[in-house]
Amino acid sequence: MLSITEENYLKAILYLSLEGNEELGVGTNELAHSLDVKPSSVNDMLKKLRQKELIEYEKYGKIFMSEQGKVMGVQILRKHRLWETFLYEKLDFTWDEVHEVAEQLEHIKSDKLIEKLDKFLGYPKNDPHGDPIPNAMGEFDFIPKKMLSDIQVGKECKMVSVKDNSAAFLNYVVEIGLGINNEIKVVSKQEFDASIEILVNNKITRVSQKFAQHIYVV
Repeated sequence: MLSITEENYLKAILYLSLEGNEELGVGTNELAHSLDVKPSSVNDMLKKLRQKELIEYEKYGKIFMSEQGKVMGVQILRKHRLWETFLYEKLDFTWDEVHEVAEQLEHIKSDKLIEKLDKFLGYPKNDPHGDPIPNAMGEFDFIPKKMLSDIQVGKECKMVSVKDNSAAFLNYVVEIGLGINNEIKVVSKQEFDASIEILVNNKITRVSQKFAQHIYVV
């Protein structure tokens, strides 16, 4: 049985592995930043996860998940994204509100509840932020995607997910008029600060490079 903190660490390591290059592992500073904790706290928790054979890790080295760790991490991620979908679709939470509540609900231990929740929702493939939801076997669809910042001027793309689930960022996305499956055309890029002009819903908006690096498109 894992503690809530251990589950949070496992899910964060899995998420960072999926977002980056799994073969290169996850850095301790990267993990600390993701969880908003001190690097010293990360080292203590990594020792516990290593003792439980959920990760492979040497001090000052990269973090790699064991097969058992991946299985458990995927199930936590599955619960989180199913709860986000439930809150969004059935309880009328907005997409900037669901993450924080799902962080609490994901630690419920009942497998039966999660299977019934999945069935009740019609076995959804993606959560409100566009991220894939693993099925009961831990499998999920992987769609090759790029950051908006990598799209060349004149090219069109479609927004499929976001990298940042914070309320501040998601509110900003809505203010700009963006949403999942919106068509985007890159109109121009500024050489000075790498800001980008995008065309969305017949409206041109200038966004920062940082913003564009948090929008995933295909």
